[in-house]
Amino acid sequence: MMTTYKDSGVDKEEGYQTVSKIKDEVSQTHNPNVLNNIGSFGAFYELSGYKKPILVSGTDGVGTKLRIALDSEIYDTIGIDCFAMCANDILCHGAKPLFFLDYLACGNLDSDIASKIILGIVKACKETKTALIGGETAEMPGMYKKGDYDVAGFCVGVVEKEDIIDGTQIKKDQVIISLPSSGFHSNGYSLIRKIFTDINENFEGQPLYQTLLTPTRLYQNDIFKILEKYPLYGIAHITGGGIIENLPRIIPNGLCANISVSSIHVPSIMKELQKRGKISNDEMFGTFNMGVGMCIIVDEENSLPILNLIEGSSIIGNITNNSKKIILNF
Repeated sequence: MMTTYKDSGVDKEEGYQTVSKIKDEVSQTHNPNVLNNIGSFGAFYELSGYKKPILVSGTDGVGTKLRIALDSEIYDTIGIDCFAMCANDILCHGAKPLFFLDYLACGNLDSDIASKIILGIVKACKETKTALIGGETAEMPGMYKKGDYDVAGFCVGVVEKEDIIDGTQIKKDQVIISLPSSGFHSNGYSLIRKIFTDINENFEGQPLYQTLLTPTRLYQNDIFKILEKYPLYGIAHITGGGIIENLPRIIPNGLCANISVSSIHVPSIMKELQKRGKISNDEMFGTFNMGVGMCIIVDEENSLPILNLIEGSSIIGNITNNSKKIILNF
C-alpha cells in the first residue's frame, strides 16, 4: 500500500476547503489597487495618490489569548485581535493600513476552524478598508498538538512623509488623552490564565471566557476622525508592558508623561484579576493596558473638543519637564 502525505497527518483537501470557505469574503476586502487574486505566489498592490509616501509595517500575533479561544471553541474573534495588534501599531505613526497578510499554523487542519479564524481577520479588514491580499496556512503535525492553532499577521500602511507622527514635536504642557480599551486586548494572557483557572465561571452575568475574548479595539476611525480637525503629536499603543513601558517610547528626552492614575477608568475585570491574584499596582500597570488602549498627545486647547469626538476618552495627564519619561501618581 502506497504511503501518502495524508498518512503523515497533513490533509491537503482540508487546505483546499479552507480556501473555498474564505475566498469570496476575502475578495470583498480588495480594491482596484490589488492587482492579483488569492492563490498567486506573491500579492501585488499598486501604490498611488501620494506625493512622498512612506510605507510603515508591523507584525504581531495574539499570544496565549488563543488558548482561551481554542478551549472555549470560539474562533471568530481572534482574527480581529490579530489584525488589530498589527494595524494599531502602525497607526501610531499616522499610517493608514493598505494591506494585510496572515499566517495560520496548526497540528491538523480543520477547515471550519481555520476559516472562522481567517474570517475574523476579514471582518477587521472590511471595517478599516484594508485589503487582505495573502496568507499562509501551515499544517505541521508533531509541532502542534491536534486542535491547536497559532495565528500571526503582517500589516503595511502608508503615510505622507510630512505627516509622520513620531513624538519629536511633543512639548511641555501638552495633554495626554486616553482612548479606552475594550478589555485586556491581546496582552498578559499567561498571567490572566494563571489567575482565572475556570474560564466557564460566571462573571457579570456571562461566562468569563466571553469577557476575556472581547476583541482588541480598532482605533483607525478614532485617530483619523481626530486628525481631520486637530494635530496629534504622539500616539502610543498600550500593549505588552502596559502604559509604563509603552508611553515612554514616544516621549523625547528631558520630558515626562505625568499620569494621574485616578483619572483612568480601570475595567472591572482587571480589578477582579488584581484582587484575586494579589497583584501590585506596578505589576498591573506594567503588564496590562488597564483600560487605556491608546494614549494621544495633544495641545491643551484642543483637548476638550477631542474628548467630545471620542466616546469614553479622558485626560489622564500632561507633559512636564523631568529626566524620567513617565511618572504614575497613584
